[in-house]
Amino acid sequence: RLEMRPFGVKVSMIEPGYFKTMITNVENLEKNFVAVWKKLPEEIRMSYGEAYLKKFVALLKLMQKGFNTDLSKVTNCMEHALTSLHPRTRYSAGWDAKLLYLPLSYLPSAVLDTV
Repeated sequence: RLEMRPFGVKVSMIEPGYFKTMITNVENLEKNFVAVWKKLPEEIRMSYGEAYLKKFVALLKLMQKGFNTDLSKVTNCMEHALTSLHPRTRYSAGWDAKLLYLPLSYLPSAVLDTV
């Protein structure tokens, strides 16, 4: 974003939370993770353990319950960024982006790493 400023280009960042899309579809993600897991060398799978994969998929399933289904929140941000005379630097779409990710983005890296 800052690299483009000298050229007169204003860049807006759209930072959506989690939305229910094909990219976040847990069944597709699980299938892909299992496929990658099977391709890993035995040594790496043993280091992580089978429980790691199961816990990760369980966490995805739990998170999916809070995924937003209203994609217009993201497209409205895009529209505003593209058509506004004075677009914002950051757009946060979704409750999780506004209440969690946006405040976290202002924390020092060391604090964010701890969280």
